[in-house]
Amino acid sequence: MAKIIPFKAVRPSPDKVGLVTCRNYEDYSAAELAAWLNFNPYSFLHVINPAYANVQSISLDKRFKGVALKYKDFKDENIFIQEERPAFYLYEINTKNKIFTGIIAGTSIKDYQNNHIKKHEDTLEYRVEMFKNYLHQTRFNTEPVLITYPDSIELTTWILLKKQNEPLSQFSTTNKEKHTLWKIDTQSDIDWLADHFENIPDLYIADGHHRSASAEMLYKDDKHLGNPNLDYFMSFLIAESNVKIYEFNRIIKDLNNYTKEDFLKKIAQHFIIKTKEQELWKPQNKFEFGMYLDGNFYALFYKNEKIKNDSFLENLDAQILYDTILNPILGIEDLRNDERIKYIPGKQSITAIKEVIDEGNYKVGFMLYPSDISEIKTLADNNLIMPPKSTYIEPKFRSGLIVYEL
Repeated sequence: MAKIIPFKAVRPSPDKVGLVTCRNYEDYSAAELAAWLNFNPYSFLHVINPAYANVQSISLDKRFKGVALKYKDFKDENIFIQEERPAFYLYEINTKNKIFTGIIAGTSIKDYQNNHIKKHEDTLEYRVEMFKNYLHQTRFNTEPVLITYPDSIELTTWILLKKQNEPLSQFSTTNKEKHTLWKIDTQSDIDWLADHFENIPDLYIADGHHRSASAEMLYKDDKHLGNPNLDYFMSFLIAESNVKIYEFNRIIKDLNNYTKEDFLKKIAQHFIIKTKEQELWKPQNKFEFGMYLDGNFYALFYKNEKIKNDSFLENLDAQILYDTILNPILGIEDLRNDERIKYIPGKQSITAIKEVIDEGNYKVGFMLYPSDISEIKTLADNNLIMPPKSTYIEPKFRSGLIVYEL
């Protein structure tokens, strides 16, 4: 049973919401970041990057305290307003290629601990600790965990009905997305939605494993304070069929002292290799891989000799690539920390891989076929962990749109 709760959100005032919200901080180039901070005084980037005004290099502790102070300034200036009563929110992101619609709610730490909210990715301890400290110092979170639930005709119909109501806010962004937010605050709707999710046995984390782990760590550290908000973390709940899963492609700096000819011979032990020359070829099915090397594209077809129906992790394309090429041939053991490997989201064109390799800083690139939601669920159900950077999942939430205070 999945427990969700409404909460008293803090959100931008209606006349400023389009100016306040921003993409993830790391998505901005240095030039973009400077432009937004210089010319938009309402941007939430001012809150999460408080040292910018003085061009300072400061410790994390001072930065987190600065975030808390700047957030308070935004509230004092009525850029942010506090809801008077708890609510759920319905949120729609209309992109060029897809419309995403989900529910913003508090999800239970206990459900996370009891594996009713299931995981498929490992976390880095230092990142979990760092974000926990951020939450402890700032006492708010505006980056929800993306969680999927099983498709439900009943819930889909309810959502379509609620979207006919007047939205709380609606705005467009410079990357040509349209965002719409509805508030769900009548007691009958709150009860219906909570009851519906109580009948769902398990939820699955799609994106945000470090955020959920940090929320759990904060709960363990601070639960003695008796703050009920710590019992939950903010999530964006979306139907399984409504997420978009991209692959993460890999580029490698060298061939681990192999010549091109010897490298291809090694690969041929596990793959049928077909030269595609200048064709921008990418995998069309599972167990297919694209490769770009020395100015040519190649199609690699896995020979499948060891595939077993119950070998869930071994059947994962990212794991196959690691087990057959990256580790034994290229000598890459640590996919997270080895500086010889870099990851490029499948959302980007494969010409980006070609261009980087042609520039000479990287030697070879591999294109993967994206995983689907059934693979992710199967791994999570069997307590298995995907290799790092196996999936790039959309939608991406706008920072500063909804704030969950701790």
